[in-house]
Amino acid sequence: MTNKLFQQLVDNYTTMDRAWEMTASQYNFQCKGCEDNCCTSLFFHHTFVEKAFLIHGVGQLAQDIKKEAQDRAKIYYNKTFPAGKMPESRKIMCPLNQDGRCLVYGYRPMICRLHGLPHELHKPGASPFKGPGCPAGQFDSAPYIPFDRTPFYKKMAKIEIKFRQSTGKVGKIKETVAQMLLF
Repeated sequence: MTNKLFQQLVDNYTTMDRAWEMTASQYNFQCKGCEDNCCTSLFFHHTFVEKAFLIHGVGQLAQDIKKEAQDRAKIYYNKTFPAGKMPESRKIMCPLNQDGRCLVYGYRPMICRLHGLPHELHKPGASPFKGPGCPAGQFDSAPYIPFDRTPFYKKMAKIEIKFRQSTGKVGKIKETVAQMLLF
């Protein structure tokens, strides 16, 4: 069942990657990494299926590279989650980023794929939420090109429900990549 759900996840990722690339090209935007890199943002991930898929991708790495990533995850975790204090974004590079590249690019979570572009999200009974995109894109001077994340979130929710049913996972998850690597 997990392989089937992983394939559904990959299909959703492929669709969102294509939509992102199409919208980015309309803005003439290319993410080239910058000082305010999204890989240094404090992102929390909220699906067990994405955690399982990411861990599966990490499992494909050579043992020494995986160990280095886990060592970086410990440093990230200790600096971001000081004992007895609220988590704090310290602009620390994601432990899976090595020399400016994601070690598990094909396995990266949804928020890593969707970040950067101005976007909208439609929640039932609420006004659409609109996000500005990353500062490096200079999107303020361009007309908004619709990039609706809602279909991707809906599909992800369906995959997550099936994953939880097949694995018995319950409760909420709110973890950084570093936490996923350590726990």
